[in-house]
Amino acid sequence: MGLALGIVLATAVVFWILHPVVAGLEAPMERDDEELTEAQHRKRVALLALRDVEYDFHAGKLGEEDYRSMKREISGEALDALDAEAQEWAVREGRRAAQAATGQGGPDRAAVEAEIEALRDRLREGAVCRECGHPNPRGSRFCGECGGALPEMGIGSAEADSASPGSKPSATSAAGQSESSGSGQTDSRPPDA
Repeated sequence: MGLALGIVLATAVVFWILHPVVAGLEAPMERDDEELTEAQHRKRVALLALRDVEYDFHAGKLGEEDYRSMKREISGEALDALDAEAQEWAVREGRRAAQAATGQGGPDRAAVEAEIEALRDRLREGAVCRECGHPNPRGSRFCGECGGALPEMGIGSAEADSASPGSKPSATSAAGQSESSGSGQTDSRPPDA
């Protein structure tokens, strides 16, 4: 009985190990564009940690001294990750420029146009971060890129955003401005222009 159980178990282990080879599955040798880089991952973790520290402090779970020391430490990590991400981006852009100069690779026009249209849609429907300019989905309270607080999109907030000096207009106030001119007439231009 024990011998039969051992044989079945050994067969299952061998099958488990050899299954990827027999099925023809392979691990990619290069990083996928949608996969986060090390710097992007570090930045995301640091920004989430900053958000959690903010929540804990405002909920009364952290004292002010602990809050300040943790915020200082995590902010340093986030800044280091942002610097590393900027360096990675510069290297990637250098490669793309070299490929474009030699006529290799490069995105096709339809993909670029689709990405631009998706960005415009997000700008129309959500809030734009005042700190980094990242478009965020409707209902977001914090920026998905930098973690900064977003303006609340309540009644009359678009007018308050556009009236405050030195602030960038939000997506909703920009859309409202393009739809009507100061004389009360509607603008004949499409909202994308």
